[in-house]
Amino acid sequence: MPSFDAVLEPNLVEVRNAVDQTAKEIGTRFDFKGSSAKVELKEEELTVYADSDFQINQVLDILVAKLTKRSVDIRFLDRSAKIEKIGGDKVKQKIVVKSGIDSDTAKKIQTLIKQSKMKVQAAIQGDTVRVTGGKRDDLQAAMALIRKEIADAPLSFNNFRD
Repeated sequence: MPSFDAVLEPNLVEVRNAVDQTAKEIGTRFDFKGSSAKVELKEEELTVYADSDFQINQVLDILVAKLTKRSVDIRFLDRSAKIEKIGGDKVKQKIVVKSGIDSDTAKKIQTLIKQSKMKVQAAIQGDTVRVTGGKRDDLQAAMALIRKEIADAPLSFNNFRD
């Protein structure tokens, strides 16, 4: 039976490269001379350090530009964490790199497919959603529907079986 998996997987190698390029640019830019601005990547969590809120936003702009240049979708970044003060006039912000579909989005995909009246079924399997159907055309229509309706997550489709 034909099937595919809807997944949320960032290219962590490209994320690491973008962080390295951002750190290199911070080191060479005149407006960051003598500041404590830096970006660290630990597994799937970025931490941005700077001297002020404005400077954090500047570092994030550089990071977003580098990620975009390396074709990493910025929707992978969860910037919902607040900017924290860490002593003196220094601040930091944690940014999570999303990986794996969260349960809310998975349920949203599942109900979307059920309501579409297509001849396909969606099953949540951990942090992926497997969609199965009778015909390949139905699966391709389901992919198009998911891409159109779930715009807030950079979903990709893999493991396509015929």
